[in-house]
Amino acid sequence: MVSKTDDIPASVPNCNPADLADEAGDGAQDGKETSKTCVKDSCGCGPSADTAMVNGDGAHEHTGEADSKRDGSSETDGGEDSNEQEVIVIQDTGFTVKIQAPGTEPFDLQVSPQEMVQEIHQVLMDREDTCHRTCFSLQLDGNVLDNFAELKSIEGLQEGSLLKVVEEPYTVREARIHVRHIRDLLKSLDPSDAYNGVDCNSLSFLSIFTDGDLGDSGKRKKKGNELEQIDCTPPEHILPGSKDRPLVPLQPQNKDWKPMQCLKVLTMSGWNPPPGNRKMHGDLMYLCMVTVEERHVSVTASTRGFYLNQSTTYNFNPKPSNPSFLSHSLVELLSQISPAFKKNFTAMQKKRVQRHPFERIATPFQVYSWTAPQVDHAMDCVRAEDAYTSRLGYEEHIPGQTRDWNEELQTTRELPRKNLPERLLRERAIFKVHSDFAAAATRGAMAVIDGNVMAINPGEETRMQMFIWNNIFFSLGFDVRDHYRELGGDAAAHAAPTNDLNGVRAYGAVDVEGLYTLGTVVVDYRGYRVTAQSIIPGILEREQEQSVIYGSIDFGKTVVTHSKYLELLEKTSRQLKVHRHNVLNEKNEAVELCSSVECKGIIGNDGRHYILDLLRTFPPDLNFLPVDGEELSPESQRQGFPRPHPHRLACLRQELIEAFVEHRYLLFMKMAALQLMQQKANRDAKAGVPAITETAQAPSESNADTTPTQTAAPESPSATEASADSTGPMESSASAASQAAAAGDKSPPKPTMNGVLEPAAAVNGECKSPLEGKELEESIPGLAQAKELAETLVAEDGSCIDPKSREVVLNACKAVGSISNTSFDIRFNPDIFSPGVRFPDDSADDIHKQKQLLKDAAAFLVSCQIPSLVKDCLDHSALPMDGATLTEALRQRGINIRYLGTVLEFVDKTPAKAQLEHFYRIGISELITRCAKHIFKTYLQGVELSALSAAVSHFLNCFLSSFPDAVAHLPPDELVSRRKSRKRRNRVPGGGDNTAWASLTPNELWKNIASEAKSYYHFTLQCESVDQVVEKYGFQKTTLLREISVKTGIQILMKEYNFDSRHKPAFTEEDILNIFPVVKHVNPKASDAFHFFQSGQAKVQQGFLKEGCELINEALNLFNNVYGAMHVEICACLRLLARLNYIMGDHAEALSNQQKAVLMSERVLGIEHPNTIQEYMHLALYCFANGQLSTALKLLYRARYLMLLVSGEDHPEMALLDSNIGLVLHGVMEYDLSLRFLENALAVNTKYHGARSLKVALSHHLVARVYESKAEFRSALQHEKEGYTIYKNQMGEAHEKTKESSEFLKYLTQQAVSLQRTMNEIYKNGSNASITPLKFTAPSMASVLEQLNIINGIIFIPLSQKDLENLKAEVQRRQQLQELGKSDDPTEDRPLELEDKIPID
Repeated sequence: MVSKTDDIPASVPNCNPADLADEAGDGAQDGKETSKTCVKDSCGCGPSADTAMVNGDGAHEHTGEADSKRDGSSETDGGEDSNEQEVIVIQDTGFTVKIQAPGTEPFDLQVSPQEMVQEIHQVLMDREDTCHRTCFSLQLDGNVLDNFAELKSIEGLQEGSLLKVVEEPYTVREARIHVRHIRDLLKSLDPSDAYNGVDCNSLSFLSIFTDGDLGDSGKRKKKGNELEQIDCTPPEHILPGSKDRPLVPLQPQNKDWKPMQCLKVLTMSGWNPPPGNRKMHGDLMYLCMVTVEERHVSVTASTRGFYLNQSTTYNFNPKPSNPSFLSHSLVELLSQISPAFKKNFTAMQKKRVQRHPFERIATPFQVYSWTAPQVDHAMDCVRAEDAYTSRLGYEEHIPGQTRDWNEELQTTRELPRKNLPERLLRERAIFKVHSDFAAAATRGAMAVIDGNVMAINPGEETRMQMFIWNNIFFSLGFDVRDHYRELGGDAAAHAAPTNDLNGVRAYGAVDVEGLYTLGTVVVDYRGYRVTAQSIIPGILEREQEQSVIYGSIDFGKTVVTHSKYLELLEKTSRQLKVHRHNVLNEKNEAVELCSSVECKGIIGNDGRHYILDLLRTFPPDLNFLPVDGEELSPESQRQGFPRPHPHRLACLRQELIEAFVEHRYLLFMKMAALQLMQQKANRDAKAGVPAITETAQAPSESNADTTPTQTAAPESPSATEASADSTGPMESSASAASQAAAAGDKSPPKPTMNGVLEPAAAVNGECKSPLEGKELEESIPGLAQAKELAETLVAEDGSCIDPKSREVVLNACKAVGSISNTSFDIRFNPDIFSPGVRFPDDSADDIHKQKQLLKDAAAFLVSCQIPSLVKDCLDHSALPMDGATLTEALRQRGINIRYLGTVLEFVDKTPAKAQLEHFYRIGISELITRCAKHIFKTYLQGVELSALSAAVSHFLNCFLSSFPDAVAHLPPDELVSRRKSRKRRNRVPGGGDNTAWASLTPNELWKNIASEAKSYYHFTLQCESVDQVVEKYGFQKTTLLREISVKTGIQILMKEYNFDSRHKPAFTEEDILNIFPVVKHVNPKASDAFHFFQSGQAKVQQGFLKEGCELINEALNLFNNVYGAMHVEICACLRLLARLNYIMGDHAEALSNQQKAVLMSERVLGIEHPNTIQEYMHLALYCFANGQLSTALKLLYRARYLMLLVSGEDHPEMALLDSNIGLVLHGVMEYDLSLRFLENALAVNTKYHGARSLKVALSHHLVARVYESKAEFRSALQHEKEGYTIYKNQMGEAHEKTKESSEFLKYLTQQAVSLQRTMNEIYKNGSNASITPLKFTAPSMASVLEQLNIINGIIFIPLSQKDLENLKAEVQRRQQLQELGKSDDPTEDRPLELEDKIPID
């Protein structure tokens, strides 16, 4: 069978190479044979039984309710069919057909019934032997198959049928498609598209380090012993301690990319289009070509194929030349007239199909590279034609030539979603349209700024202009007509589009039927912010006033509402936590809204209900919104809030709202539960029944005996001490909620919650993850039951509950600020503190509560979220490596970037500041590059196009070069003056004095950066030049260069820059190659796949590896169905699969999955993204396990190089990387090199984990082992003693680690003594001494691998099949017990706990 993985067409978005028979076209028709068939092979669960592991940090906290719904075993609620059954719907067995193409042997092809005929076309156009055909039909028994028919609907098509490929006559369109396809084949190995950031191409360098595909080479290399021929010395700049940070190795030159020339020129002829008389002879178009042998030929494309004609450049003679070489494909024609073409084309196609499919498939969104080598600009007719048509904004391949984006975006949302196949189809369509829309919007935004699009209001000044291109509406981020005057002018106009995009994202995720949002993309390009939106049908024909039937067009002065909108928005309000409220309109009447006033509702001509201007979907952030007469809570004030901000649109992030509500919910449950327990205890006491020991014991006892897991609440020394004043521990960690509880008017009755509330409060105060709450519940069995009781109360509407319970809920509701008195429900009114919005008098009380809630949320951010982030960094569960990962860590916790200065100040005051040095350094560099970006934005707006590269290089010189008087090179004068007079009329938006940029000096720029840091981030930078900053914070200039380039879209030439020269600037204008757009858009999610993934992770957490593996394979399938083959989430899925394969003993499968993960990470996230670095490290481990030592080393060296470039040597992750490198080098007996890396790892571990940490003990042990191999026993003893001391102090004498260490110490001592004896013997007796040979141990590969697994957090627990069965039975038994609430063993729940420091997600 010919597996289709070898040739997955680049144009087919969803092929899943993990699954041979699976390949699908654009539509998600492919239910496809899902996992059941492929799980067996891919997990190879044979050897799995012996091992088990649990991934530590990867757990998704919130899988609780998702799992119960999604797990096959548990019953699901009626609305949702159980997924297990749905999956079966999709499955269908594949079958094999024979394909006969002209001039080739028939071959077999595996297909699946859901595929369309078109997909077989795609496969044939990609296969090595049939790739030159584009214009053909497939015939079965003489009948032509319909391209868009599914295979299962074709009569007589079955296992073994023969399909014939029949050449069809060309049309003009088909001829163009053919020329385009041939040009794509000729360019298939050329990386220039990836460097230029077009057509969703991106770079990947993995194959350079693995010498091609890992799978095959693994089998070849295993035969001989590899040790002899490995060259292990890394390049100088990779060694520990090297200060050199070269740029060039970032993009190593691939030898395949030296393109083999097949053809010198292929262009459209100037004789096009054919005149009428030739058209009637079947001429479609004319081409000009120059072969490698310098032969100039002119070719006619006719309906029958391609042939040579007798035209020359200046002489038209369309008659066929003799011989005319008429051929159905251009490749056949060229192979006949050019021997070089024939030879090179064949070689090139061989290479093309050998590349891993993931190196060739397009990514869903464009990834840009910030460096590129000098690429030659070659002649390319297709590119030229594309540039021309793209300016007109029409698309070749769509009937009608332009796309109605709005219609496509909304229709895909309306697709049915009752069962899994329908949902997959719908999500696939939504994702596809979104990624196409993002690409089109980006092209359009660039065309607008480059001046290629006519404005729809050309008479107005440039900043006010609006544009329409390809059915997309574009506007610039300036404050037009003083719209945002009260909110901060241009600063607000710049922030509004991203806020709006967040709103669109949030409403899109809630996905309510009948409520529509606009397709929205925000593009930053050349200093301008452009918002691209799809167009509501009919909006351009009407005035805005008459179309808005809900909301306000003037920030709340006039407001209207509409019952249908209220009904639709009400459905979203619970998830988005939006409070339904009244505001006053201009006539002082109350108007009801369920969103902020700016949110406008417009019914389009298509009858759909659209909402737009969602910039205030989330409530305002009071820490950055000074309001007269309002006092913030003490926590905020202590930190110096409220602070001024350039605009008044600062909102809290959705993640913060969720965390805050969850925090309040835990508090609510604890309060209710504890009051209920109290009542129960009182009742029992009255009835004279002996109190149930577990539930109502005196608090001191219940906490002492029944809570072994009490450690979850680190704040409580013992409950009794604290019970006297139950807010004590909470205040210590400044829980916003406790403040509310203590605030006079809302105080719940104190006496009812003595004693036992303590641990609850502590957990809340610490703001731990919800999981910790769960551990506590188990620890106080009575509390768990009371919580269930409380939950039943909360669930009901509060009617049929006895008054006592109702009082309990009422108290708890009041205390946490719920809007309802009978159940927990926290929502925010987004209009509070909006200028111009007035509220009716009767809601004054409500408004007061809402204001308090906002203050609490702002305090929660400062007092809980920021400390928890810092704590996560201290215990290394969050490990940012560069600006992007730092930003992500902040945002996951709901901390906006404007808090960066606050976070850094907090770190500065932390006692353990030394262990956060990496975090502090990355934070400062992020702060500086963001300030520079703000300045760069306005700087670029004043530059005209002809001076762009000079201006960018001048800015970079001022920012990074030590050269004190950087002078800008203005373009030669005579060109400027002539052009200026002509261009006065239609200048690019905003251009002021076009040479003002040239006067910027390094000194002035750094002053501006410092003042921007002060005004925007409220952080004081003491620095006047780049060298001071580098000195003070320990930066590397290459890292700063990478950060600023990535943030602003600059692409620079790949070469070594001398930043430190004081005699000449580092950059010249020739070094600036391009400036790319920075694009923000919505990322639609694959919900079902994600649930499978989460359930799989949860299963793995519990130690059920095989089930976990199946679920994750299932998830991989569904992800492929929705996203196509390339996506960040698929990358995470593959990484986890590889890890599971490895743990279950299938090393080859682990290698194959991890290779895909690395390729995908390079392509989708970027070649030096921190995620890619981690993928490289995992891959190196699996290579080592497969016996590919030299490859493992190359990969580790690559990872270390990238790590040095991205964050430098001083980073906790570097210790792990160096331990890996040191161990592998030890394994290949390169002891001196190995020591350099291991000793560096020891130093870094000691710095970041503290000298007494177990990691440091392990580092000492690894170093000791190398010294032992070198027979330097004294040094070995010294290190092992250090390790032993740490083990003894941390783990106690009896622990196996301590014992192992002490054994090793004894052994080393013996060796040292015998060595000394031998030496003495030699001194005494000279050369004739009788020497006992010493035992030197070269490490065995198994022992090295064992250590590698330990440092990478993978621990194998040998279990026989029987043990596993017993374990599972035991776990199930305990779970049943627990469900009955009888569990007497609180420490249960996770059968196999392992330390795993590499998070899955």
